[in-house]
Amino acid sequence: MLVEDQGPPPAIEPPYPVAPKARDSRLSFGGWFQAQTPRQRLLGAFTIVLTLVFSYVALSNIDLALAWRALKSTDLWWILASLGAFALSIFTRALRWRSLFAHGRRPPVGVMTNATMIGYLYNSILPARAGEAARVVVLTRRSSAATVEIVGTVVVERLFDLLAILVIFFAAQHWLPHESWSGAAAAAAIALAVIIAGTAVVLAIYGERPVRFLLRPLRRIPMFSGERLDHTVSELTHGLSGLRQWPLALESFAWTLVAWMLTALCAYLVALAFHLGVPFACGILVAVAVGLSMILPSPPAAVGVFEAAALIALKAYGVPYSSALPYALVLHLVNFVPFVVVGAILLHHNARHPPAIEVAPQAGKPAAA
Repeated sequence: MLVEDQGPPPAIEPPYPVAPKARDSRLSFGGWFQAQTPRQRLLGAFTIVLTLVFSYVALSNIDLALAWRALKSTDLWWILASLGAFALSIFTRALRWRSLFAHGRRPPVGVMTNATMIGYLYNSILPARAGEAARVVVLTRRSSAATVEIVGTVVVERLFDLLAILVIFFAAQHWLPHESWSGAAAAAAIALAVIIAGTAVVLAIYGERPVRFLLRPLRRIPMFSGERLDHTVSELTHGLSGLRQWPLALESFAWTLVAWMLTALCAYLVALAFHLGVPFACGILVAVAVGLSMILPSPPAAVGVFEAAALIALKAYGVPYSSALPYALVLHLVNFVPFVVVGAILLHHNARHPPAIEVAPQAGKPAAA
């Protein structure tokens, strides 16, 4: 008896939510370049010009013989110690990012660290801080957090970074050499603090309403019509919990201060490796200068920009350029090589091990096994 072909069996939906798979092209250089708009490519060209200018500033008036002599006299034990401080600062940043999610919605620490390192990897090899998008993609794939919520936490994270840099610089003024831009930095810190505090108060009082008002123009886009816009507003509001809820804001800002102080410690330990004879406050000034330079359109690994910022900071302490350049190069390597090595290992691990979603107990969603 012939049996009629019934076709393929119907697809069975899993009893747990599965994060959508991100296209591999989004995490590849070719896919990244093809996705660029003409405006983004123009920004890339501007970034290249900026890199060349800062590289010229960093390399001008350098006695290469003296620089090479300073490089050969480096104490490697202090370099190893600086790598330890750097590793702690990165782990602290992963904890800070996690603390920006509301309680009960926080991804696991390991997943946050994974996404953080891969994001820094792509920031190191692609221009225009493409790593910010990469870590959003990774965290979306490997956790139950919504993409819009993750983007909201990244925005708050960048605000806290800038505020922390300026607060540390303002607080350390007594121990730092006077710089012409000190007053401007202090004024910027006060203005940014007022803006963040005002935003936090508005969100705390009115909840989703300000977010809904700002996103109202999206209703004209078909994909954001109806319930989809309501869902986006809700997700973004959760992502801004670090501004809406004071306990979360204080926790995440405290982690931010610790992370930047560890960055300053890393810079100071590298200075000890080169026997520069500068105080710990110099490490703070280097961290502040490099952190503020990252506001500019960033080339891959901030080449040239990083060195120029470090040299400007060391100039305030009278360190000769020929001694400061090897310091800046080694400090940059300390801030670059771990991202490339560890990030590449994690990227390979992620490719070989598809995400096993660990869903936080939120919105009534069951956790995946």
